[in-house]
Formats: sequence, C-alpha cells, structure tokens
Amino acid sequence: MSLIKKVVFIAKDDSINELKSLLETMIEASRAEEGCELYNIYQIKDKLNTFVVIESWESEEALKGHQNSSHYMYYKSNYEQYTADKYSNELVSLG
Repeated sequence: MSLIKKVVFIAKDDSINELKSLLETMIEASRAEEGCELYNIYQIKDKLNTFVVIESWESEEALKGHQNSSHYMYYKSNYEQYTADKYSNELVSLG
C-alpha cells in the first residue's frame, strides 16, 4: 500500500525565493529514487509564501530511504532558516 504525504511550508516573508529554490532541488532527485511514485511541489497562486509538497512512496521502507538520502539531508539542514511554519499530513485514498 502506498504512503502518501502532504507537506505544507510557509516561507518567511523575506525568504520566499530561497525556500522555493531549496524545495526545487528536491524534485528530480526525489523522483529518481527507488520507490518514489509521485513527487510534486506546488506554490499557492494567491499566497506565494506557501508551498505544498505531495509525495507518494511505495512503502515505508522507500520513504525511509528517501529520508536518508543526501539531498534530503541537505534540505533538512537548511529549510528552517527560510520557513515560518511547516506541517504535514498522511493522506488516505478514498478510491
């Protein structure tokens, strides 16, 4: 069963471009990982300081592999300086 997550980032007002750049570094590297089914990042059109990551992993093991990757470690050690708030939810498919 797939593991689907939604992660929301609210950038600090003076760090929108920096957070956007950092998040963009995650897209291709994450999509190339074994077990990645989906990895998309969106910027809210009328709230440019808000980014939403939707990711799907084929298993908990695949997600753990992602969380141990070098690009994830880089993101993890840098995002807080640009972020005013961050929260995540695990999603369950209804269909």
